[in-house]
Amino acid sequence: MKINIKKPVGIVTLLCAFTAPQVSALSLEDLAKRLDALEKQNKLLMSENNQLREAVALTNDKVEAAVSATETIAESTSGIQKLANFADKTSIGGYGELHYNNLSGKGGASDKDEIDFHRFVLFFGHEFTDNIRFFSEIELEHSLVKDTDDGSNGGEVELEQAYIDFDLNEQHTARAGLFLLPVGIINETHEPPTFYGTERNPIEKNIIPATWWAAGAGAHGELGAGFSYDAYVHSGLSVSDSFSVRSGRQKVSKAKANDPAATVRLKYTGVPGLELAVSAQHQQNMGQGLVAGLDSGNLIETHAIWSTGPFTLKALYAAWDIDGSAVKAAGADQQKGFYVEPSYKLSEQLGIFARFNQWDNKAGSNSGSAENSEKEQWDFGVNYWPHEDVVIKADYQYQNNDDGKDQNGLNIGLGYQF
Repeated sequence: MKINIKKPVGIVTLLCAFTAPQVSALSLEDLAKRLDALEKQNKLLMSENNQLREAVALTNDKVEAAVSATETIAESTSGIQKLANFADKTSIGGYGELHYNNLSGKGGASDKDEIDFHRFVLFFGHEFTDNIRFFSEIELEHSLVKDTDDGSNGGEVELEQAYIDFDLNEQHTARAGLFLLPVGIINETHEPPTFYGTERNPIEKNIIPATWWAAGAGAHGELGAGFSYDAYVHSGLSVSDSFSVRSGRQKVSKAKANDPAATVRLKYTGVPGLELAVSAQHQQNMGQGLVAGLDSGNLIETHAIWSTGPFTLKALYAAWDIDGSAVKAAGADQQKGFYVEPSYKLSEQLGIFARFNQWDNKAGSNSGSAENSEKEQWDFGVNYWPHEDVVIKADYQYQNNDDGKDQNGLNIGLGYQF
């Protein structure tokens, strides 16, 4: 049987032809809507993108500002750290003392009734490295320095120390600059809370003479078995034709340097509570070649300090031997003195002492101007420490000088250190 398929095919073709335009029309309309939607989304994205760009730019500005601020803080922190490091390596200290003297003179000696802020002192030190250190001391004496035609104001500003230490090893140190000479007990350690009596003892004042400093170089260190040493070459004295050793201190103020001096010390502290020391100094010309009849000079000083419990005993002897015809004629070729000082601490805050002093700046003769030149002084007193670095002192001095010119009376002092 022959099948006729032409009719169904025609129907399908007809249906496709009828529906195709509708399907095509619907797709274009949908596409248009979709395009509109995409355009809106694109505009929205562009707007958001612009906003995002602005936000990113603002964020970048903030980041840059934050970075700049961080760098500034870092620099500031670094500066603060540097300052902290400097402060950690720099030290400040000082001491001071106020004196009241009420002394009656006899035999031609003058009375003394005065109050004086004798010394105001500041220390400055700095550690450059573990092996290199600087130390200095500046002092104002008698509270005031004032220009006068005759220089009678009595005050002084003095640079007493300004030196650098260089550690050579653990036992030995080189020193150069301006420093206190290693002679006696109080020349290097003279803060008021460290010694008895309002005034410093007359032996170390008139014979050694403390406080005594010079410019030079040398070394100090430990020798072992309790021994230590100091050895320096330094500027010397410039003694005038009065032959007063104390007035010959030049204080490193445009000091004459024709004839330097050398000082050495050997100290023993190998037994607890005991200090023994001997110092020697030599100067080729005591007058720097400017005084006729004044030549070389040698100083010997020795002392002992013994402390056991609350009791301490100090003893010191010092003597100059000076060559020259003029100084010998004046009797000042021999200048010497000693003192002995026992003390007892009644408590941590209260101590009592007595001291006998004898000295003679013209011990080489007993005739002419050197006649009756020996001096004696007794001191009795008390120290009260309300704090270990603060002291109140009261003492009575009694003199028995060969020339009969004595000053006797009361001394009161207030001192501190920090």
